[in-house]
Amino acid sequence: MSGVELVSVKAEEADQRLDRWLRRRFPGLTQGRIEKLLRKGEIRLDGKRVDGKARVFSGQVVRLPPNIEKAVVPKAGPAAVSEADARFVRGLVIHEDQDVIVINKPPGLAVQGGTGQGRHLDAMLGALANAEGERPRLVHRLDLDTSGVMVLGRNVRATAQLAAAFRSKAARKTYWALVAGVPDPAQGRIDMALAKSGGPAGERVAQDEEDGKRAVTLYVTVDHALERCAWLAMRPITGRTHQLRVHAAVALGTPVVGDTKYGGQRALLATDAVKPMLHLHARALTLPHPAGGTLRAVAPLPAHMRETWKFFGFDLDADTDPLFEPKGRR
Repeated sequence: MSGVELVSVKAEEADQRLDRWLRRRFPGLTQGRIEKLLRKGEIRLDGKRVDGKARVFSGQVVRLPPNIEKAVVPKAGPAAVSEADARFVRGLVIHEDQDVIVINKPPGLAVQGGTGQGRHLDAMLGALANAEGERPRLVHRLDLDTSGVMVLGRNVRATAQLAAAFRSKAARKTYWALVAGVPDPAQGRIDMALAKSGGPAGERVAQDEEDGKRAVTLYVTVDHALERCAWLAMRPITGRTHQLRVHAAVALGTPVVGDTKYGGQRALLATDAVKPMLHLHARALTLPHPAGGTLRAVAPLPAHMRETWKFFGFDLDADTDPLFEPKGRR
């Protein structure tokens, strides 16, 4: 573009963070570039300096600088993804319709690029473009080493509705975890405020009741192997960074197996049958479908967790969602 451009936020794009609005309009615009342009005041919302967390609403005007395209690569499409990565990401799909794609993210795959991250999911999404060449959009995130259900919006309208479901807590997520030790009590509710510290490469989360943000998790012990370890079903009510990992390690005293960041050596079991990898999996997700009705997706366990479940004789096909229903109520 030749000069400053003023762009109005459309109704279907409303009620989302400004940085996410920018990334969806310009898929090649990095988070670092966005933050720099905001700091310099080159991107403004209704004429005011704001940060990337500011929410945009229908009718608001975003000022875009004339040089913004210099940081943007052409919109990703199937041809922008290698044949190997295209086959790989298509193999992750467990549900697909006109509005939604659901994938089973493997452990070790970053959702987006960042420090030390080369290959990542976001760079492969062009391979899942629809017939009109529209690239699906990320709705939420999973940690690098956490596997399981992830939802993508196939268009702007569906993405906005799905994101709203996560913000309003209409989306119900169930995680499966193997923890070192057996929680006491066997089920309950964890309410422990958490705060971040450190930079992106060394980010940690810790209990902080004074300055932290409230984090709530429901958990149920599904099965256990003597006193060595337990299979937990966990339902996060809030969505804080590393919430389940810290709640398991600190609140319960039973770190997620493989999570040496928060559990140290306690998180490793003394058997070669259990790999020293993070045993945390987003097993199931239930949320309103943008076209109406309810979408429920269930993701099979990754290979290392399947091996562990078989070793301890746990039920690979169990439906643990009903365990969170209040007794005597439907």
